[in-house]
Amino acid sequence: MIGSSSNKTVSSSPAFRVGDERLIKVTASAAKKVSSLLQKQGRAQGVLRVAVIGGGCSGLQYKMDLQDAPANRDILVESSGIRVVVDPKSALYVTGSELDYVDALQDGGFKVKNPNAATSCSCGESFSA
Repeated sequence: MIGSSSNKTVSSSPAFRVGDERLIKVTASAAKKVSSLLQKQGRAQGVLRVAVIGGGCSGLQYKMDLQDAPANRDILVESSGIRVVVDPKSALYVTGSELDYVDALQDGGFKVKNPNAATSCSCGESFSA
């Protein structure tokens, strides 16, 4: 006979894992820009979500978003003073990547240097793995 034990432990902390810069690394210029954006949105303790979604010329593209906190199953990485979260599926594609920010009129913005990208399109907005 199996006893009915109460295993309903309610945890107030979210169920995310902590990773390191081997997953994704943020350069100083990208960290400065992310920090500035978080401050403007009133989310000083917020996180940058980096995800890989289907789309773009080469099949996959990056999606970045500012959020209040990590979600369930996320991997949290602290790099250059910035908290970055990546979902487990996207982690397969971004492992070893570096997030940089280029402040320029032409070809400026966030850039991902991804060693897993087999090809990328000429506009630099998508990649294939």
